[in-house]
Amino acid sequence: MQDSTHRAAPDHTSPALVLALVNLLWSFLLIWVSFGLPAVLVLAVLLNYLISRLGHCRMRQAREPKN
Repeated sequence: MQDSTHRAAPDHTSPALVLALVNLLWSFLLIWVSFGLPAVLVLAVLLNYLISRLGHCRMRQAREPKN
């Protein structure tokens, strides 16, 4: 017979965020070496805009009543 007790899955949020930061940093470094600092700055501003827009869309969807 199988044991029916299961442990909760571990929370991997923090390691995933750290890995995302590391990937973002080396990507920015690669773009900086290839195209220069202005390209990195434009990409950073674009990513900031997209993340902010995603947050606004999620907040708007959370406020809308569900049918």
